[in-house]
Amino acid sequence: MGYPRFSLFYKLVLLCLYFLFLVVPKMAAGQENIPVKTASDSAKTTLPPKAAAANQVVPDTLLFRIAQAKNAIEQINSHNKTGYNLEQIRTELPEVQANVAEIKEDMVGSTRIIETKTLLSYQNILKNEQSRLSDWRATLSAYNSNLRQMSQQIVRFSADTILSTAGNDTTQESLYSSQLQNLRLQLQQTGKTTTASLDSVGKVLAQVSSLYFEMNDLQANIRERLKATDQNAFSKESPYLWSAPPVTTTTNLGNLFRSSYQGQNRVLSYFINNTWDNRLLLMLFGIAFFIWVFRNFKAVNKLPANPKLTGLKFSYISAVPVLATLIVVLSLAPLFEPNSPPSYIELVQFVLLVVLTLFFRKRLNPQKFKFWLLISAFYATITVTVTVLNYGLILRSVLILLNLGSVYLGFVFYKRIDRVVIAKKYLKPVTGIFFLLNGLAVLLNLFGRISLAKVFSQTAIASLTQIVGLAVLVHILSEAFELQTRISSSTKGIFSKINFSKVRKAFRKALSIVAVLLWLLVFFINLNFSGALFSIVETMLYKQHALGSINYTLGNILLFGIIIYLSNWLQKNIGILLGEESSAFMGKTEHKSSKLALIRLVIILVGFFLAINASGIQLDKLTIVLGALSVGIGLGMQNIVNNFVSGIILIFEKPFQVGDFIELADKKGKVLDIGIRASRMLTQQGSEVIVPNGDLLSARLVNWTLSNTYLRTEMLLKVNTDADLDSVKKIIEEEVGKAEDTVKNTPVEILFNTVAADSIELKLLVWINSVYTENSFKGKILEQLFIHFKEKGIKMM
Repeated sequence: MGYPRFSLFYKLVLLCLYFLFLVVPKMAAGQENIPVKTASDSAKTTLPPKAAAANQVVPDTLLFRIAQAKNAIEQINSHNKTGYNLEQIRTELPEVQANVAEIKEDMVGSTRIIETKTLLSYQNILKNEQSRLSDWRATLSAYNSNLRQMSQQIVRFSADTILSTAGNDTTQESLYSSQLQNLRLQLQQTGKTTTASLDSVGKVLAQVSSLYFEMNDLQANIRERLKATDQNAFSKESPYLWSAPPVTTTTNLGNLFRSSYQGQNRVLSYFINNTWDNRLLLMLFGIAFFIWVFRNFKAVNKLPANPKLTGLKFSYISAVPVLATLIVVLSLAPLFEPNSPPSYIELVQFVLLVVLTLFFRKRLNPQKFKFWLLISAFYATITVTVTVLNYGLILRSVLILLNLGSVYLGFVFYKRIDRVVIAKKYLKPVTGIFFLLNGLAVLLNLFGRISLAKVFSQTAIASLTQIVGLAVLVHILSEAFELQTRISSSTKGIFSKINFSKVRKAFRKALSIVAVLLWLLVFFINLNFSGALFSIVETMLYKQHALGSINYTLGNILLFGIIIYLSNWLQKNIGILLGEESSAFMGKTEHKSSKLALIRLVIILVGFFLAINASGIQLDKLTIVLGALSVGIGLGMQNIVNNFVSGIILIFEKPFQVGDFIELADKKGKVLDIGIRASRMLTQQGSEVIVPNGDLLSARLVNWTLSNTYLRTEMLLKVNTDADLDSVKKIIEEEVGKAEDTVKNTPVEILFNTVAADSIELKLLVWINSVYTENSFKGKILEQLFIHFKEKGIKMM
């Protein structure tokens, strides 16, 4: 009867506990987590719910928002004060607009035929200006985006209600009202400034973009004209010569020259104004050359009499080398500015022609100087004729006569030119090209292809005059270097140990290579082919290729090969700069340090790592190569590595030095060189023996001159048994004592070697000063003994 009551009571208790501990907390939590609709400003999003509901502001939150706004205003004002570099763009933009306007006027507004070299120059100008405009567009776009972000930030602060009022709290309103009013004024002023900056940037950006697209149209026009020119390169553009009218409606020499001058002057002005840094570097080089030669001549006058300085006569440099310096600067100008337009090269070549004329005035005999004046006159006449040439019969005939006269001039030039001034190996191809270009110019002129005829005529005469200028340049630099080396040698300077003959030859060879490159560069510029050539070469060198997982370019491979070649050439010829001479077996014994071999080793290692770096091979790929190399070493390169390591050990251990007399197996000789893989030895017979370094280190080696060069030599002498031995010994001692090569205070030892029935064999042991004079000493002693024995009646057997 009691159990049911307890069960009911138990259930009621459990139900109450469940309600109190589980349901009520969930309801409370539900009431607190009811979402509250937030406002867009910081007054309701940054405050606690109760404060936001009451529209009251916590002081810490207000101060934080005021500080945020002031910091943003300061940053925005700081950006606005910089002006966003608009002044520089506004200053340079009119210049770009003027250049584009002039090109557009010549391209679209005139009806004259524009030459190919002018079109190429216009193309380069527009390319450079487009690059500058592209940078401006990117910069202005970034400014515009930045300004828009700042403008939106100002709008957000202005719309923030927490900054517009202090709320219902009169205490907060009285404390911060002045700061909030001031902040509102600052926001308004900053907004106006930012809007003005945004408008300014937008206007400049619009101008730059409009000009950029205008350049695109001009570039397309130029490409179409160049394409048409290439397609019609050898087709008729004017009447045949026999069909051409004597004059044309445009045959006004003044107008033709003025029209051509305006186009070329525009190109020259742009190029000179925008490449001043290259000419400044060239001028500094010229000033340095002038000071170098001028100071060396002053040093010669101050030095005492010296055999190395006597008889120095220079034909191309003088104590005040003004003309020589101008020739050097003008000749090297294309090397400093390889992308220069043809009109600039023509101007430089004309100035160089004038300087060379002044230079030759006192250095050539009257007949040769008159011939040089004739060449200069042809250059000037052809240049003017090419400038004003049109398809009229008279002007075209004049150009043909000039081409024929140039051919005759070339023949005379080839016969008269001194082969010492210009080597035949350079003169022959240049004159051959000169004849070819003039012949082609005549044919093209006859068949109506005037543009190419003008280009070939100008290039031909320019190539002939340039070879003379480059030959003079080589002689000027050679004489300047000769003067420096002579002074340094006489004063024990840096060049005192060099081998003059070898260095002079190597220096002239290097100068000749530079001269050939300069000639080719100017030649292609005059042919209007330099831009296309550079583009083709650049594409070939920098185009990516793949070999498995390795990416490479031909430029990397070429640079790798050049560095390896130069390092190998340098390690072979470094001895010239350190005074290494060609050794002979006889002569003064001189030990030379093995540091030369160490320097060569360093050059090879540095060159190898530079070449690896230039090739673009990554280190992980290099480890693969080294792994393959180690396999090769294990299979068949042991001897090479052994000799290489042995060479390094020989350099540091120094069992012998250059100049020592060594004996190895059946070979004796003087050490000429200690190389990286093998060393050279000069035998007494005059032959050079190449000995691997591994053999020198592992085999038994005798060094006869390690500490001194003394040698105890043996001589065998037979005399008749009837001879007076005392007289024989006395004669031997006297002759040996008078010999110059013996070591003094070391008497000769005379020993009985063998005794026969009719003869006695004596052994002579003599100390001589040098191992290298052993054979000559023996020959002289035997000769003198034979003479004296004959005089005394002693019979030698």
